[in-house]
Amino acid sequence: MKVIITDPLAKEGVQILKDAGLEVDEKTGLSPEDLIKEIPAYDAIVVRSATKVTRPVIEAGTNLKVIGRAGVGLDNVDKEAAKEKGIAVLNTPAATSISVAELALGWMLAAARHLVTATVTLREGKWAKKQLKGTELYGKTLGIIGSGRIGTELAKRAVGMGMNVLVLDPYIKECMYGQLCKLEELLPKADYISLHLPHTDETHHLIGKKELDQMKDGVIIINCSRGGIVDEDALYEACKAGKVAVAAIDVFEKEPLEDYKLFSLPNVIGSPHIGAQAKEGQLRAGTGIAEKVRDALLAGKK
Repeated sequence: MKVIITDPLAKEGVQILKDAGLEVDEKTGLSPEDLIKEIPAYDAIVVRSATKVTRPVIEAGTNLKVIGRAGVGLDNVDKEAAKEKGIAVLNTPAATSISVAELALGWMLAAARHLVTATVTLREGKWAKKQLKGTELYGKTLGIIGSGRIGTELAKRAVGMGMNVLVLDPYIKECMYGQLCKLEELLPKADYISLHLPHTDETHHLIGKKELDQMKDGVIIINCSRGGIVDEDALYEACKAGKVAVAAIDVFEKEPLEDYKLFSLPNVIGSPHIGAQAKEGQLRAGTGIAEKVRDALLAGKK
Protein backbone atom coordinates (compact mmCIF):
# COMPACT_ATOMS: atom_id res chain seq x y z
CA MET A 1 0.00 0.00 0.00
CA LYS A 2 1.24 3.47 -0.87
CA VAL A 3 1.28 6.70 1.12
CA ILE A 4 2.08 10.16 -0.24
CA ILE A 5 3.26 12.88 2.13
CA THR A 6 2.83 16.32 0.58
CA ASP A 7 3.89 18.62 3.44
CA PRO A 8 7.04 18.34 5.58
CA LEU A 9 6.55 15.70 8.29
CA ALA A 10 8.75 14.72 11.22
CA LYS A 11 11.18 12.04 10.07
CA GLU A 12 10.10 9.86 12.97
CA GLY A 13 6.58 9.83 11.55
CA VAL A 14 7.82 8.87 8.09
CA GLN A 15 9.79 6.01 9.63
CA ILE A 16 6.71 4.68 11.45
CA LEU A 17 4.95 4.32 8.10
CA LYS A 18 7.94 2.65 6.46
CA ASP A 19 8.46 0.27 9.37
CA ALA A 20 4.87 -0.90 8.87
CA GLY A 21 5.78 -2.07 5.36
CA LEU A 22 4.04 0.80 3.61
CA GLU A 23 5.56 2.40 0.52
CA VAL A 24 6.09 6.07 1.31
CA ASP A 25 6.76 8.93 -1.10
CA GLU A 26 7.54 12.42 0.17
CA LYS A 27 6.50 14.91 -2.50
CA THR A 28 6.20 18.35 -0.99
CA GLY A 29 5.32 21.56 -2.79
CA LEU A 30 3.05 19.96 -5.41
CA SER A 31 0.75 22.27 -7.31
CA PRO A 32 -2.99 21.44 -7.13
CA GLU A 33 -2.79 20.17 -10.71
CA ASP A 34 0.20 17.95 -9.98
CA LEU A 35 -1.46 16.54 -6.86
CA ILE A 36 -4.52 15.55 -8.90
CA LYS A 37 -2.22 13.70 -11.31
CA GLU A 38 -0.30 11.96 -8.51
CA ILE A 39 -3.12 10.98 -6.14
CA PRO A 40 -4.65 8.02 -8.09
CA ALA A 41 -1.61 5.87 -7.23
CA TYR A 42 -1.98 6.24 -3.46
CA ASP A 43 -4.02 4.63 -0.69
CA ALA A 44 -3.38 7.45 1.77
CA ILE A 45 -2.26 11.06 1.82
CA VAL A 46 -0.66 12.82 4.78
CA VAL A 47 -0.71 16.62 4.89
CA ARG A 48 -0.21 19.50 7.29
CA SER A 49 -1.83 22.85 6.50
CA ALA A 50 -0.29 23.84 3.17
CA THR A 51 -1.78 21.12 0.96
CA LYS A 52 -5.46 21.56 0.11
CA VAL A 53 -7.24 18.21 -0.19
CA THR A 54 -10.08 19.52 -2.30
CA ARG A 55 -13.02 17.73 -3.89
CA PRO A 56 -11.19 17.41 -7.25
CA VAL A 57 -8.22 15.80 -5.45
CA ILE A 58 -10.49 13.41 -3.57
CA GLU A 59 -12.45 12.49 -6.67
CA ALA A 60 -9.19 11.80 -8.51
CA GLY A 61 -8.03 9.54 -5.66
CA THR A 62 -9.51 6.34 -7.01
CA ASN A 63 -7.54 4.23 -4.51
CA LEU A 64 -7.67 6.73 -1.66
CA LYS A 65 -8.77 5.27 1.68
CA VAL A 66 -7.28 7.62 4.29
CA ILE A 67 -6.55 11.36 4.57
CA GLY A 68 -4.25 12.19 7.47
CA ARG A 69 -3.80 15.74 8.75
CA ALA A 70 -0.83 16.26 11.06
CA GLY A 71 -2.43 18.92 13.25
CA VAL A 72 -5.75 20.11 14.57
CA GLY A 73 -7.75 22.01 11.98
CA LEU A 74 -9.30 20.35 8.94
CA ASP A 75 -9.98 23.57 7.04
CA ASN A 76 -7.81 22.32 4.18
CA VAL A 77 -9.70 19.04 3.72
CA ASP A 78 -13.08 18.74 1.99
CA LYS A 79 -14.63 16.52 4.65
CA GLU A 80 -17.97 16.22 2.84
CA ALA A 81 -16.33 14.94 -0.35
CA ALA A 82 -14.30 12.44 1.69
CA LYS A 83 -17.40 11.24 3.52
CA GLU A 84 -19.23 10.69 0.23
CA LYS A 85 -16.44 8.37 -0.92
CA GLY A 86 -16.07 6.58 2.43
CA ILE A 87 -12.56 7.95 2.97
CA ALA A 88 -11.40 8.20 6.57
CA VAL A 89 -10.24 11.68 7.64
CA LEU A 90 -7.85 11.60 10.60
CA ASN A 91 -6.06 14.34 12.54
CA THR A 92 -4.08 14.87 15.75
CA PRO A 93 -6.16 17.30 17.81
CA ALA A 94 -4.03 17.18 20.96
CA ALA A 95 -0.55 17.17 19.43
CA THR A 96 0.10 20.91 19.24
CA SER A 97 -2.14 22.19 22.05
CA ILE A 98 0.77 23.18 24.26
CA SER A 99 2.62 24.77 21.34
CA VAL A 100 -0.29 27.07 20.48
CA ALA A 101 -1.13 27.86 24.11
CA GLU A 102 2.47 28.86 24.79
CA LEU A 103 2.49 31.15 21.74
CA ALA A 104 -0.68 32.86 22.98
CA LEU A 105 0.92 33.31 26.40
CA GLY A 106 4.09 34.59 24.74
CA TRP A 107 2.13 37.23 22.86
CA MET A 108 0.39 38.24 26.09
CA LEU A 109 3.77 38.81 27.72
CA ALA A 110 5.09 40.60 24.63
CA ALA A 111 2.08 42.93 24.64
CA ALA A 112 2.30 43.60 28.39
CA ARG A 113 6.00 44.49 28.26
CA HIS A 114 6.20 46.11 24.78
CA LEU A 115 8.82 43.58 23.69
CA VAL A 116 8.37 44.15 19.95
CA THR A 117 8.75 47.92 20.26
CA ALA A 118 11.69 47.45 22.62
CA THR A 119 13.52 45.33 20.04
CA VAL A 120 12.69 47.62 17.12
CA THR A 121 13.82 50.77 18.93
CA LEU A 122 17.07 49.15 20.02
CA ARG A 123 17.76 48.21 16.40
CA GLU A 124 17.14 51.84 15.52
CA GLY A 125 19.79 52.88 18.03
CA LYS A 126 17.29 54.27 20.54
CA TRP A 127 17.28 53.78 24.31
CA ALA A 128 13.53 54.06 24.94
CA LYS A 129 13.53 52.80 28.52
CA LYS A 130 11.25 55.51 29.93
CA GLN A 131 8.69 55.06 27.16
CA LEU A 132 8.36 51.31 27.65
CA LYS A 133 6.75 50.98 31.05
CA GLY A 134 4.67 47.81 30.96
CA THR A 135 2.26 45.93 33.18
CA GLU A 136 2.23 42.58 34.94
CA LEU A 137 -0.07 39.73 33.99
CA TYR A 138 -0.46 38.95 37.68
CA GLY A 139 -3.88 40.00 38.94
CA LYS A 140 -5.24 40.80 35.48
CA THR A 141 -8.34 39.15 34.01
CA LEU A 142 -7.97 36.89 30.98
CA GLY A 143 -11.04 36.07 28.93
CA ILE A 144 -10.69 32.84 26.97
CA ILE A 145 -13.20 32.29 24.18
CA GLY A 146 -13.22 28.58 23.42
CA SER A 147 -12.23 26.07 26.08
CA GLY A 148 -11.02 23.11 24.07
CA ARG A 149 -7.58 21.58 24.48
CA ILE A 150 -5.67 24.76 23.63
CA GLY A 151 -7.89 27.09 25.62
CA THR A 152 -7.59 24.77 28.62
CA GLU A 153 -3.79 24.67 28.36
CA LEU A 154 -3.68 28.48 28.27
CA ALA A 155 -6.09 28.75 31.21
CA LYS A 156 -3.91 26.38 33.24
CA ARG A 157 -0.85 28.56 32.66
CA ALA A 158 -2.70 31.80 33.29
CA VAL A 159 -4.07 30.56 36.63
CA GLY A 160 -0.53 29.52 37.56
CA MET A 161 0.62 33.07 36.88
CA GLY A 162 -2.00 34.56 39.18
CA MET A 163 -4.46 35.74 36.56
CA ASN A 164 -8.23 35.69 36.94
CA VAL A 165 -9.63 33.56 34.14
CA LEU A 166 -13.08 33.87 32.56
CA VAL A 167 -14.10 31.19 30.06
CA LEU A 168 -16.74 31.30 27.33
CA ASP A 169 -17.73 27.99 25.78
CA PRO A 170 -21.41 27.16 25.18
CA TYR A 171 -20.61 23.47 24.71
CA ILE A 172 -19.35 22.74 28.23
CA LYS A 173 -21.00 22.90 31.66
CA GLU A 174 -17.82 23.22 33.71
CA CYS A 175 -14.15 24.02 33.15
CA MET A 176 -11.04 22.87 34.96
CA TYR A 177 -9.46 26.32 35.17
CA GLY A 178 -11.29 29.61 35.53
CA GLN A 179 -14.95 30.55 35.68
CA LEU A 180 -17.55 29.96 32.97
CA CYS A 181 -19.47 33.03 31.85
CA LYS A 182 -21.39 34.47 28.93
CA LEU A 183 -19.92 36.68 26.21
CA GLU A 184 -21.66 39.80 27.47
CA GLU A 185 -20.09 39.19 30.89
CA LEU A 186 -16.62 38.41 29.61
CA LEU A 187 -16.14 41.31 27.20
CA PRO A 188 -16.34 44.25 29.65
CA LYS A 189 -14.35 42.50 32.39
CA ALA A 190 -11.35 41.08 30.53
CA ASP A 191 -8.00 42.89 30.35
CA TYR A 192 -6.85 40.24 27.87
CA ILE A 193 -9.01 38.26 25.45
CA SER A 194 -7.60 35.17 23.74
CA LEU A 195 -9.49 33.24 21.05
CA HIS A 196 -9.32 29.45 20.81
CA LEU A 197 -12.10 28.13 18.61
CA PRO A 198 -12.56 26.89 15.04
CA HIS A 199 -13.67 29.11 12.19
CA THR A 200 -17.20 28.10 11.19
CA ASP A 201 -20.31 29.83 9.91
CA GLU A 202 -21.29 30.24 13.56
CA THR A 203 -17.99 31.84 14.62
CA HIS A 204 -17.32 33.96 11.51
CA HIS A 205 -16.68 37.54 12.69
CA LEU A 206 -17.71 36.54 16.20
CA ILE A 207 -15.65 39.53 17.28
CA GLY A 208 -16.85 42.56 15.33
CA LYS A 209 -17.51 46.22 16.02
CA LYS A 210 -20.35 45.49 18.43
CA GLU A 211 -18.21 43.16 20.55
CA LEU A 212 -15.17 45.44 20.40
CA ASP A 213 -17.27 48.34 21.65
CA GLN A 214 -18.28 46.26 24.67
CA MET A 215 -14.68 45.59 25.69
CA LYS A 216 -12.64 47.52 28.22
CA ASP A 217 -10.75 50.53 26.94
CA GLY A 218 -7.18 49.36 26.49
CA VAL A 219 -8.00 45.66 26.10
CA ILE A 220 -5.35 43.35 24.64
CA ILE A 221 -6.58 40.82 22.06
CA ILE A 222 -4.74 37.64 21.05
CA ASN A 223 -5.84 35.43 18.16
CA CYS A 224 -3.86 32.22 17.66
CA SER A 225 -6.88 30.19 16.52
CA ARG A 226 -8.22 30.84 13.02
CA GLY A 227 -8.57 33.83 10.75
CA GLY A 228 -12.10 35.03 10.11
CA ILE A 229 -13.19 34.87 13.75
CA VAL A 230 -12.25 38.53 14.15
CA ASP A 231 -13.52 41.16 11.72
CA GLU A 232 -10.15 42.58 10.66
CA ASP A 233 -11.60 45.88 9.43
CA ALA A 234 -13.36 46.45 12.76
CA LEU A 235 -10.19 45.46 14.62
CA TYR A 236 -8.17 47.95 12.57
CA GLU A 237 -10.50 50.78 13.55
CA ALA A 238 -10.50 49.74 17.22
CA CYS A 239 -6.70 49.59 17.31
CA LYS A 240 -6.38 52.90 15.46
CA ALA A 241 -8.73 54.56 17.95
CA GLY A 242 -6.89 53.09 20.93
CA LYS A 243 -9.89 51.08 22.13
CA VAL A 244 -7.66 48.04 21.70
CA ALA A 245 -4.26 48.73 23.25
CA VAL A 246 -2.55 45.84 21.50
CA ALA A 247 -3.70 43.17 19.06
CA ALA A 248 -1.42 40.14 18.70
CA ILE A 249 -2.42 38.08 15.69
CA ASP A 250 -1.08 34.77 14.38
CA VAL A 251 -3.93 33.95 11.96
CA PHE A 252 -5.65 35.90 9.21
CA GLU A 253 -8.70 35.76 6.95
CA LYS A 254 -6.49 35.36 3.89
CA GLU A 255 -3.20 33.49 4.15
CA PRO A 256 -0.50 34.06 3.14
CA LEU A 257 -1.20 37.64 4.19
CA GLU A 258 -1.71 40.01 1.27
CA ASP A 259 -3.09 43.15 2.92
CA TYR A 260 -0.74 44.41 5.65
CA LYS A 261 -2.94 47.36 6.64
CA LEU A 262 -3.26 46.13 10.23
CA PHE A 263 0.51 46.14 10.58
CA SER A 264 0.71 49.79 9.63
CA LEU A 265 -0.44 50.39 13.21
CA PRO A 266 2.23 50.35 15.94
CA ASN A 267 -0.04 48.54 18.40
CA VAL A 268 -0.56 45.52 16.15
CA ILE A 269 2.00 42.73 16.52
CA GLY A 270 1.92 39.23 15.13
CA SER A 271 3.35 36.20 13.44
CA PRO A 272 2.72 34.23 10.21
CA HIS A 273 0.52 31.40 11.56
CA ILE A 274 3.25 29.71 13.60
CA GLY A 275 1.11 28.52 16.51
CA ALA A 276 1.85 24.85 15.92
CA GLN A 277 5.40 25.46 14.70
CA ALA A 278 7.26 24.11 17.72
CA LYS A 279 9.61 21.14 17.37
CA GLU A 280 7.92 19.17 20.12
CA GLY A 281 4.43 19.78 18.80
CA GLN A 282 5.41 18.88 15.25
CA LEU A 283 7.04 15.68 16.49
CA ARG A 284 3.85 14.69 18.32
CA ALA A 285 1.74 15.60 15.28
CA GLY A 286 3.99 13.70 12.86
CA THR A 287 4.26 10.50 14.86
CA GLY A 288 0.63 10.65 15.95
CA ILE A 289 -0.79 10.94 12.44
CA ALA A 290 1.61 8.29 11.13
CA GLU A 291 0.35 5.82 13.74
CA LYS A 292 -3.28 6.62 12.90
CA VAL A 293 -2.77 6.30 9.14
CA ARG A 294 -0.78 3.07 9.60
CA ASP A 295 -3.46 1.52 11.79
CA ALA A 296 -6.28 2.57 9.45
CA LEU A 297 -4.57 1.14 6.37
CA LEU A 298 -3.52 -2.12 8.00
CA ALA A 299 -6.95 -2.60 9.57
CA GLY A 300 -8.42 -2.39 6.08
CA LYS A 301 -6.15 -5.23 4.91
CA LYS A 302 -7.43 -7.70 7.55
